[in-house]
Amino acid sequence: LSFFPSNNQQPPPVRPVVDPADRRVEEIYDIVPTAPRRAYDMERVIHAIVDDGEFFPMKPGWVKNVITGFARFAGQPVGIVASQPKILGGTLDVNSADKSARFVWLCDAFGIPLVFLQDVPGFVVGTAVEKQGIIRHGAKMLFAVSEATVPKVTVIMRKAYGAGYFVMNGTAYEADYIVAWPTAEIAVMGPDGMVNIIMRKQLDAIPEGKERNEARIAMAEELRKNIDPYIAAGHAQVDDIIDPADTRIAIIKGLAVSRTKVVDRPWRKHGVLPV
Repeated sequence: LSFFPSNNQQPPPVRPVVDPADRRVEEIYDIVPTAPRRAYDMERVIHAIVDDGEFFPMKPGWVKNVITGFARFAGQPVGIVASQPKILGGTLDVNSADKSARFVWLCDAFGIPLVFLQDVPGFVVGTAVEKQGIIRHGAKMLFAVSEATVPKVTVIMRKAYGAGYFVMNGTAYEADYIVAWPTAEIAVMGPDGMVNIIMRKQLDAIPEGKERNEARIAMAEELRKNIDPYIAAGHAQVDDIIDPADTRIAIIKGLAVSRTKVVDRPWRKHGVLPV
């Protein structure tokens, strides 16, 4: 409860902190592998970048492919929504969308800023999740993020594919500050998936074996050049490309520039509706 104000008409309590706001987090280099297919524990990243390494998870035992919880940056309480690459590769499903939406609504109700850490390959696909209503549940998360009026800061660490990018506070949903690591890939899908779809005829013309595998890798690397984060920055889809060690600094900067944010949505907020 120390992260919350006494009621939703007051700002969240900011407390003094000794952890420097300009602290570089160079241990991230050892936590996050450069190989895009290798998994890691996102909780280690969170503990490394937040004030004094203190993170309070919400519902940690339920739906482990997405992390939700509270922490502080420069004494400011925030709600964190983060992918968990070591569980299902960080892919979103029905329950993770519900968990995230509920947490975003909770933070928005009490004016707690949101920080999103993206390493998301998108939503799970297939007949099983279609029967569960994956589109409806994904839309719930999308609606929660898009309607939230609190400051929203996003860090794109590695993968940001498809609808996963949008529901994790992508450019289109009034994000106040978006930064990307040099390893970030913003695309509809990964290069390997693109090759299987758009280069299918070219691959079918090559005999099975080593030659086809080499051609597939070469095509994927060529497509990877088109999802370079610097291209996204050139199109104003991200505000900055940062050194991973400066992630904490960038988040604090984003929270500072959006501190005075005011979004007037009287039909949706929790006060009395206008007559």
